[in-house]
Amino acid sequence: MSDQTQGFKHSRCDYNNSLRNAGCIDIENPRGKVTVNKDKPFTNRIIYESQTPKPEIIQIQPQKLTLNLRSGESQKFTLKFKRAEDYSIDLYFLMDLSNSMQSNLENVKNLGTELAKAMQHITKNLRIGFGSFLEKLVMPFIMMTPKYLQNPCFPNDCSAPFSYKHVLNLTDNGTLFAQEVSKQKTSGNLDSPEAGFDAIMQAAVCTEVIGWSNATRLLVFSTDAGFHFAGDGKLGGVVHPNDGKCHLENNMYTKSNYFDYPTISQLVDTLSNNNIQTIFAVTEQFRDLYEELSTLIPKSAVGTLSTNSSNVIQLIIDAYNSLSSEVILENSKLPANVSISYISHCKHGVSGSGEKGRKCSNISIGDEKIMVTECPSEGKSETIRINPLGFNESVEIVLNFICECECHKDRILNSQNCSNGNGTLECGICRCNEGRLGRLCECSQAEFLTDDLDANCRMNNGTDICSNNGECVCGMCECKKRDNPVERYSGKFCECDNFNCDRSNDKLCGGHGRCECRKCICDANYTGSACECPLDTTTCLASNNLVCNGHGTCECGVCKCKDQFEGPTCEICPTCSRICTQYKDCGECQQFGTGSKKQTCGEECKSFSLKPVNTKEELPKQPNHCKERDIDDCWFFFTYTIKNDDKIEVHVAEKKECPSGPDIIPIVAGMVAGIVLIGLALLLIWKLLMVIHDRREFAKFEKEKMNARWDTGDNPIYKSAVTTVMNPKYEGKS
Repeated sequence: MSDQTQGFKHSRCDYNNSLRNAGCIDIENPRGKVTVNKDKPFTNRIIYESQTPKPEIIQIQPQKLTLNLRSGESQKFTLKFKRAEDYSIDLYFLMDLSNSMQSNLENVKNLGTELAKAMQHITKNLRIGFGSFLEKLVMPFIMMTPKYLQNPCFPNDCSAPFSYKHVLNLTDNGTLFAQEVSKQKTSGNLDSPEAGFDAIMQAAVCTEVIGWSNATRLLVFSTDAGFHFAGDGKLGGVVHPNDGKCHLENNMYTKSNYFDYPTISQLVDTLSNNNIQTIFAVTEQFRDLYEELSTLIPKSAVGTLSTNSSNVIQLIIDAYNSLSSEVILENSKLPANVSISYISHCKHGVSGSGEKGRKCSNISIGDEKIMVTECPSEGKSETIRINPLGFNESVEIVLNFICECECHKDRILNSQNCSNGNGTLECGICRCNEGRLGRLCECSQAEFLTDDLDANCRMNNGTDICSNNGECVCGMCECKKRDNPVERYSGKFCECDNFNCDRSNDKLCGGHGRCECRKCICDANYTGSACECPLDTTTCLASNNLVCNGHGTCECGVCKCKDQFEGPTCEICPTCSRICTQYKDCGECQQFGTGSKKQTCGEECKSFSLKPVNTKEELPKQPNHCKERDIDDCWFFFTYTIKNDDKIEVHVAEKKECPSGPDIIPIVAGMVAGIVLIGLALLLIWKLLMVIHDRREFAKFEKEKMNARWDTGDNPIYKSAVTTVMNPKYEGKS
């Protein structure tokens, strides 16, 4: 945007409304646009077959565009893709010829003619080639004994081991394919994974040897094993990274023992750059492995191979249909500060979601947006290309960058607006004459050591001009003014101010200092980042007039206690009994001449200053009171105070509290009385238990008596004293 009015402003760019409010009349706002330069129609099969010679096949529209791009503004254009019927196909069959693939090889011999018949409804222009692979000719992949190198399958007959061998160029002669494949023999190696990556790399980059043409390129990779990749070659002493170049001599890969296996990323780039679509025909055992690999390789598919490869033709057809119905757009390297985004519109209203909008499973159209975030330094045109992966066609896009307004054509030489003719007024800004610098060409270059005046206004390369708090005028910073006149910026680079210091109690520098260059300069009696800490220790004095009772430091008017002391002035000591025990021996030996340190008292207790008192009541009134037992089992009392010179002042009460001897008579009388009372209590308890027992027995007797029942019959053992004798002859006669 430019300002061509007489009321020239320093700022040339702004929003439309702001410029108009400032009085700008002539405002330039150049916009980008899209121009279609080449837009040939899609190829029609009927028309195509009737033409001689055959024209190029068109599957993508348009073919060339020109985009005028303005910084920060995106341009949208539409690409259409339509799969051409009867499009030529180059199919290269790459087969693992390890001994386990013997039965598969038999079914591949007739692949050429049978595949051509099966794909007639897809294309009549099918060319097919053949290559095989095994393993690097080094230990531990191959047994290197001469006998093994001649026939690794002994006693069975097979060919010598090899890494990769190109057998047949791409041809439309199915009979020739069958003849060449029938000559092949399997071979043998030691480990299960094969050198398939080496073979894929050579088949992709050896374009002239293989005979790749401008057609749909398919590489069918058939195996019943896994694969080696970059790094595995070190096992055999092969350490040179794969160079991704063709090394075929007499159709044999000659650098297998010199270059390591390719990386997966190398394969991805090589296959994409050569528009080769890969079909992995593998056994069920390794399907999961190759599906993981397929997710990393665009335009690739995986099919399950039967045990004898009898389904290989149907597998190829299914995989081709899947690949050819899917389009993934890819663009060449973009210039710096240019970005591109894709929005795909597939068939039946389905939007493409994969590959960040670059992918469609049902081929249709896609929208692309290209935006430049910053004009290139030279503003030259750039050309990029967008192509569907696996296809040789591409869209050429010429990018023109709008880096200047049209108003620069109407520049005013030696304008008075540029410091009285020291520059050219162009689109509202001054382009200074040689030897002049500054926004209005107001500075002389001879006065400065550098052409970049702004550099003199930066603290270093990573900071803003004048710390974003001022303007650079002739290499010097002029700081901004604040609405509050008390607040101001200062410093050579306007890096300082007097209002961004720490606060305490919602006051700048706590109200006890001044703010200078974002740091508080505190008054005499205060310290801290916000001058929140008073230096006066009055609030830290203990009852003994010691700062923090000698057991801490005064910080910000508050005691920070040491050791086990606590409280506002470090006078509370919950665990001071340990200190009492520590000082006990010195107090005892100095005052009473007894204790464990009696002999070494003068040496070990020289830091103790003893001050005796008569009784414990006369001891100083402070919390560090101690009560300890001496060697005579008497209690003595003392207090201690730690002085600033690390001397320990101890006050000891001369009067002890000793335990008195026991009174024997009361003790004996008490014991006798106790024994008598205990005996009487036991007798009473025994008597009570006996009464209870007797009563229970009597009650039981009475109960049994009531329940007794006497029989009235004769006692069977009883004999009467009277004996009666009957005379048999007596008949009752008198």
